[in-house]
Amino acid sequence: MPRYDTIIRNGALVESSGVHSTDIGIYEGRIKAIEPDLEGGGTVEVDATGLHIFPGVIDVHVHFNEPGRADWEGFEMGTKALAAGGSTLYCDMPLNSHPPTTTADAFDLKLKAAQASSLVDFALWGGIVPGNLANLEELVERGVVGFKAFMSNSGIEDFEAVDDLTLYKGMEEAARLDSLVAVHAESESITSALAAQTTNEGRAGVRDYLHSRPAIAELEAIGRAILFAGETHCRLHIVHVSTGRGVAMVAEASARGVDVSCETCPHYLVLTEEDVERLGAVAKCAPPIRSKGEQDALWAQLADGTLPMVASDHSPSPPEMKAGADFFKVWGGISGCQSLLTLLLTGGHIDRKLPLSTIARVTSGYVAERFGFSRRKGSLDVGADADMVLVDLGAEHTLSQGDLYYRHRHSPYLGGSMKAKIVRTLVRGITVFREGTIVSEPIGKLVAPDRTLL
Repeated sequence: MPRYDTIIRNGALVESSGVHSTDIGIYEGRIKAIEPDLEGGGTVEVDATGLHIFPGVIDVHVHFNEPGRADWEGFEMGTKALAAGGSTLYCDMPLNSHPPTTTADAFDLKLKAAQASSLVDFALWGGIVPGNLANLEELVERGVVGFKAFMSNSGIEDFEAVDDLTLYKGMEEAARLDSLVAVHAESESITSALAAQTTNEGRAGVRDYLHSRPAIAELEAIGRAILFAGETHCRLHIVHVSTGRGVAMVAEASARGVDVSCETCPHYLVLTEEDVERLGAVAKCAPPIRSKGEQDALWAQLADGTLPMVASDHSPSPPEMKAGADFFKVWGGISGCQSLLTLLLTGGHIDRKLPLSTIARVTSGYVAERFGFSRRKGSLDVGADADMVLVDLGAEHTLSQGDLYYRHRHSPYLGGSMKAKIVRTLVRGITVFREGTIVSEPIGKLVAPDRTLL
């Protein structure tokens, strides 16, 4: 009888201590053994010679827009893209779906949709909006990973931005519930006033939009959120930080005892303002893409450990929402979850010599620790879920539309050179993606944070 369900042989395992050639034995969805020349057989044996084995990516920031707006993406197509990109667990944001996940009933609707169609494991964010603070406790009981709030206009009518009092009181309640608050940190007063001034003057181009959302709008909101978190003793996470100065503010606050973390996104690491002018609406997002100087600062902070996490902020839309001459009116969201790991390996490891262990940590290890998943997720240790991705670091290719699994196959990364390729993705030991093909039915399960780890 085989001792394992699957054995992966001769792979280069990426660990915090470095890269080691080994075999991995998988049994009943978990890693049972890690050692060279593993004895015993497997029902399935995979030859990983020449490949690197990473922990499955945990993408804590995606918008799959289901229920209600599945025509924008949906769990089926979105999670196929995740699997093709090496992600094995994702956290879906509360807005863009309709109804948004601000009540227990809305959570239940989204959970049912995700269970029916998700190819990989998932967690769900709840939301904080004016008027729903009484609903936060029931959402924690359902197992939300935390609560998302917008400090500026979300662009979605049924997910309102929070005023300062709502955010402060929401943080108080989240702290009482031992939960976490994530904020989109941009000053509404600055961004809305600049946008109104610009459009009233008849200016609506790419540079006009970029100038209407300056770095100071992000920095002011980060500072305000940190102040509230410190006063309420709430765990805080700043999503999609676009500036090195923003990351530095978070690091400084953490050093003085505020429980705060942050993430950046691949688009801030590989695109600049000039790329937005060249590409147009497909590269529009908020906060917007910044200068080369800000980009360099973010890479340096990844290298020195100041910046602990990268997430995709995958925010897709139908192509007609990306059309039109008025750059203020086109949808602001980037389709990118499938390319997260390959972009980091290309721009980080191959182009900038960022250690592979650092890439594994910012896409998986630290993420699992921060959000309470680390008992089973985020590492390639004996006893952990067998969530892993096999990568060929020598397979340079050009990303084409035919490679993408998104419902709408547009992305600012099309035509770009990727210097690594995802070969195989396993979720709890089950191969869901192999050699360019989805090879599994939906097997995704809800993963709730383990609050004893927080």
